[in-house]
Amino acid sequence: MEQTTYFEDYAIGSTRTTTGRTITETDFVVHAGHTGDFFPHHMDAEFMKSSPFGQRIAHGTMVFAIGVGLTANVINPVAFSYGYDRLRFVKPVFIGDTIRTRTTITAKEDDPKRPNAGRVVERCEVLNQRDEVVLAADHIYVVERRAKAA
Repeated sequence: MEQTTYFEDYAIGSTRTTTGRTITETDFVVHAGHTGDFFPHHMDAEFMKSSPFGQRIAHGTMVFAIGVGLTANVINPVAFSYGYDRLRFVKPVFIGDTIRTRTTITAKEDDPKRPNAGRVVERCEVLNQRDEVVLAADHIYVVERRAKAA
């Protein structure tokens, strides 16, 4: 879905929540293969039985990738990602957990490099099926202004 939303159109405090996605064994294996991260925390069930978690935990980078991917259902042709700040892995995610992502617009500011654009900060919170925040990050967008600067 395409939706043109200019810098001026973003409202601080506006939120949206994605649909859910259940984390599977396959996700763990595929992510390990993509990244080379075969740490026993993610891949060795016996090793993790005696850990405080009692079972394997998802790669934080996988939870981030899936959580962000869930938000990618709206294409804004006048915005692009500038990056992420304040990324935190708040709670573990396990095989069988269902995650979804809630986004909230938290800030808008001028872009010092681009007078015809501004920066929009969107807080991304990945939630599990118990509504616990398992990951948080600030996504920064550069967004064109409706009215071009003189």
